[in-house]
Amino acid sequence: MNYQELYDLSLQARENSYCPYSHFATGAALVGESGRIYLGCNVENSAFGPTNCAERTAVFKAVSEGERRFTAIAVCGAPEGKVPDKLCAPCGVCRQVLSEFVDDDFPVIMYDEELGVKAYPFREILPFRFDLNEY
Repeated sequence: MNYQELYDLSLQARENSYCPYSHFATGAALVGESGRIYLGCNVENSAFGPTNCAERTAVFKAVSEGERRFTAIAVCGAPEGKVPDKLCAPCGVCRQVLSEFVDDDFPVIMYDEELGVKAYPFREILPFRFDLNEY
């Protein structure tokens, strides 16, 4: 599967977003080492703390089904009713969650109107990851 196809799946996942508070809908498409694709969307809660981002939804779904290694993720986001046209990178919490399961070269695929679909190595979006195993 190419990056454009994976990004298109993240757009599909975004359609299921539940974002009545921020009105910012996000979607993610995560590829497991097995080749299986896990879709995720953001699910908000009025208490905000229990809110879950699209990326974590996809990771938790995959892990709960036995997948532990991943080969790529595509992420999209924009206000409800708008087509994503700017880079929408994973938040810091999602980056840390991903760091449990991916290596430095793991591609994080995003879209920008000027750049098109582009992959960024994980090390560029989380250069100083926290890893308890390093201590």
